[in-house]
Amino acid sequence: MVYISNLSDHVDEEVTLKGWVYNYRSSGSLYFVEMRDGSGICQCVVAQDAVSEEAWEQTEALRQETSLQITGKVVEDERSVGGHELQVTDLKIYQVAEDYPITPKEHGVEFLMENRHLWLRSQKQWAAMRVRNEIIYAIHTFFQERGFVQMDAPIFTGNAAEGTTNLFETEYFEDQAYLTQSGQLYGEAMAMAHGLIYTFGPTFRAEKSKTRRHLTEFWMIEPEMAFYDLDMNMDLAEDFIKFIVKRVIDRRPKELEILERDTSKLRKAVDEGFPRISYTEAVEQLKSDDMAAMLDQMVEDRKKEAAELKEEREEIEKERGQAKKWRKAQIDERVIEIGKRLDEIEEDLRNIPDWRESALNFEWGEDFGGSDETLLTMKYDTPILVHRFPAAIKAFYMKRDPQDEKLALACDMLAPEGYGEIIGGSEREDDLETLRKRINEHGLSEDTFQWYLDLRQYGSVPHSGFGLGLERTVAWLCGLDHVRETIPFPRMMGRLTP
Repeated sequence: MVYISNLSDHVDEEVTLKGWVYNYRSSGSLYFVEMRDGSGICQCVVAQDAVSEEAWEQTEALRQETSLQITGKVVEDERSVGGHELQVTDLKIYQVAEDYPITPKEHGVEFLMENRHLWLRSQKQWAAMRVRNEIIYAIHTFFQERGFVQMDAPIFTGNAAEGTTNLFETEYFEDQAYLTQSGQLYGEAMAMAHGLIYTFGPTFRAEKSKTRRHLTEFWMIEPEMAFYDLDMNMDLAEDFIKFIVKRVIDRRPKELEILERDTSKLRKAVDEGFPRISYTEAVEQLKSDDMAAMLDQMVEDRKKEAAELKEEREEIEKERGQAKKWRKAQIDERVIEIGKRLDEIEEDLRNIPDWRESALNFEWGEDFGGSDETLLTMKYDTPILVHRFPAAIKAFYMKRDPQDEKLALACDMLAPEGYGEIIGGSEREDDLETLRKRINEHGLSEDTFQWYLDLRQYGSVPHSGFGLGLERTVAWLCGLDHVRETIPFPRMMGRLTP
């Protein structure tokens, strides 16, 4: 038995593959079976005169997702998926999959989510999970090569990092506990022991949000660094993202191709520096005449594109009646693509007036919404770092700017192409009395945070850290519209199964 991903090592050899039928078609005495085994897809050609009568009968029983074993000779074929083909000499079925629910036709999102356990087998979902795995590997590699120690923060906590309004509360024997919204506070304690640490684990947010950027359960990567100030924090965050993006581009080209991701856009995040703008500068950009003009131009561009797409669809649908079978398949695929793009354009045209109003009416001191983040990144080809936010909208543990007490030494990294915030971080307050004051101002229990205050009492130092949302990062790098496709089994409002 070999894996499809290793077929290049077995050209002209007879091998055995074990997997599932991804697709198949017949042509008289020939069957063309696309077989997947988790590592890739290979076309297997079954000729009636090259296999036993029993194997041919098994071949005729094949259905989508039937599990099977195929033996044959590996030959190079650039036209075939994966660049290799298997000339079959024997075939054995493990189980015939009757009436597999996810067929090559279009399915609604709700149907696919109900069948998420099966949807994971589809090519784009397979590719997204492979990219996710590469990102995780890159994260560990980046930090381990730089002397960071991975440490684990608890999932059950007795205190909240940013208040209790968006936490899941649970019983913990005789006590009250919460599912963690961040490992950061514990990360600070661990950084005081090891200097450079990072945590990597699940986090939970109970806010009732249904946007394409939100999950109730997601994975966070949170480095914490002793003796780092805000600028050093932003430098590390930029280097971190550049490293991840380069690794994905270099090591997962096949998956990005399956996802139809434009890697030229990602390449800019590797080759160019990330602009850094203050919160105040960002507000000025939102309210500027240039922003209004850009949005007006977007409306015109979208309307023009929609008209061209509708004209193209009309022309190829006329052609379809007289087209050959292969051309009809091409037309059907293109019609689906056009329909998807027209839906996106329609959504943009609905949203742009709201975006425009939100931007022009934005007031200093407000927090950025999703549309504001989208607009701020539209003029940039790379992620941007927005820093020095109003302290009133940030967490109690963030250090104030010594040049302006109204500002927190905080930073957010916003990904381009409308993907929004992927990193949030800050320099932490390191003065004991100041932190005690902030805890009281936020109406939090000083007793609950006594252990956290101890960090400022016994050898306090300047320190900083940030958190990366894994699923938002996967969505950006894969070019996915919704974070529900970035994790094997997403948890959202109204979604607890499968």
